[in-house]
Amino acid sequence: MGRRNSRKIITILIVILLTLKGFSQQDPILTQYMFNMQTINPAYAGMWEKIGFSSLVRKQWAGIEKSPLTEIISFHSPLKNEFVGVGLNVMNDRFGKENRLSIFADYSYEISLTPQTRLRFGLKFGFMNYKNPLTQYQLYPDNEYDEAFAEDVDLKFLPNFGFGAFLYDENYYINFSIPKLVENDFRTNINNYSTQAEVRTFYVGGGYVFRLRTLNNLIFKPTLLVRATWNNPLQFDIGANFMLMEKLWIGGMFRSGDAVCVTSQWIFNNNLRLGFGIDVTYTEIYPYQFGTYEFSIGYDIDFYGRSYVRAKYF
Repeated sequence: MGRRNSRKIITILIVILLTLKGFSQQDPILTQYMFNMQTINPAYAGMWEKIGFSSLVRKQWAGIEKSPLTEIISFHSPLKNEFVGVGLNVMNDRFGKENRLSIFADYSYEISLTPQTRLRFGLKFGFMNYKNPLTQYQLYPDNEYDEAFAEDVDLKFLPNFGFGAFLYDENYYINFSIPKLVENDFRTNINNYSTQAEVRTFYVGGGYVFRLRTLNNLIFKPTLLVRATWNNPLQFDIGANFMLMEKLWIGGMFRSGDAVCVTSQWIFNNNLRLGFGIDVTYTEIYPYQFGTYEFSIGYDIDFYGRSYVRAKYF
């Protein structure tokens, strides 16, 4: 079997997986989550003194036609009351012909436990639109009729909400969140096509900042993130990140059961940030793709002009 034919077969299998009855899918797993944890935890929104805008594009399994593509735009800001923060996340996720558009708002509140230690709580609420034109799929091998593909799915304003907590000081953070509590199902009236649209995922993680002053003030930040989803294997990311000259983050990460990753971010004048990440999977799909890539950009605006500036190490 030639490489081209093998890739075509893998593509077909991936697309069909999306339309099988009872199939469920969690939100995209981001490699650069540590640079904007608002994507998984609403308590992170408005955590810093500045208004922040960010965008991320993730292309999974490059080289495979219609493989997953995720696009995210985020906004966060503290309010005049510095203990309150707000945010907005817009995510468009495409896989084959399937499309999910999510719009979620975040609200956070911070309390001081000690002069150095703070605890934030966050709420996330919003909706998702789901579209899957099942009638456009060509079924293999003979394009035979299947009632599961007899009607397109087009559902709008599926509500959801979640919450999170974020404990931190200048050296460490501990993160806990459930971004989506409601497990929405997709159903149609004709053939009762059903797939679990959103699954409840628990995130627990943390990180610590080591200042290696003997190495020209090098920053070393190990991180851990654990994801738990019902009826799925427990998954964890173990990362090691270094910050050079307060300008460049570079690091590596191991994702259990999936991939090894490299991440980097360059910081310009404490306002503009450019990030890049790459995943190299070690699963069965490895021979048929050329890696997974992420590109991100962020910009902060000092709207409030507050006198204190906390180092943004996480």
